[in-house]
Amino acid sequence: MIVAGQELRDLWLSGRAPTLLFGFSLLVSAITYFTAIDQTLNFLEQREAVTFTLQIAVGVGVLMTLVVSADALSGERERGTLESLLLTPVSRRAIVAGKFVAALSVWFGAYLVTIPYIWVLGHGISVVRAALTRGLLVGTLVAVALSLLALLISAKTNSNKASLAISLFLLLALFAPTQLPGGTPKGWFFDVLLRANPVASGLHYLTTGAARDLNYLISPVAVIVLAGGWLLVRGPRLVRLFA
Repeated sequence: MIVAGQELRDLWLSGRAPTLLFGFSLLVSAITYFTAIDQTLNFLEQREAVTFTLQIAVGVGVLMTLVVSADALSGERERGTLESLLLTPVSRRAIVAGKFVAALSVWFGAYLVTIPYIWVLGHGISVVRAALTRGLLVGTLVAVALSLLALLISAKTNSNKASLAISLFLLLALFAPTQLPGGTPKGWFFDVLLRANPVASGLHYLTTGAARDLNYLISPVAVIVLAGGWLLVRGPRLVRLFA
């Protein structure tokens, strides 16, 4: 908690996190505005507007969390501050855990910013509470999964630019299937690929919201278990001056 507290102060009081959230709020504001100006929305289209805006909010919120996580260890190495951090009387697992908590706070900040926009779009229909609940569940699972992956990448690289580039490429590769024209192709093979993709499977459940589709959340949970377990076991060897 000491490491997390220091990281949170550095992240939020330095202006990095508020700047990210300000840009995030501008993006969600634009999406909400262009969606809400259509006065011909019927009941079904209003639900789709809520879901679309929530998908964008989750995707960009996870992106910000990924960027902060990718900077966590490689950034310390590059700036020459990791040595002083390693000299503090805390374990290396605690360093990883503290940086993870601080990075995840960006996602929760983005979620809080999203709430009033979803309320405006869904005002008058009974989908706001369910949509926000799904958004919190899916967004948190995906943010945790990708944050842990980005921490692994950051621990394995000496260059901050390399860590950011690899992490962003990973996110784009996972996010790309959700942007295919006409959606994901049908068939058992593509269904397996969809379920194995923690981002695409999470956004799929965010779209449907059906109880029978909860198994689509297995993929982000599996990534959390594997990446989190690797960081827990290998943490003392991963957090060092040179990757």
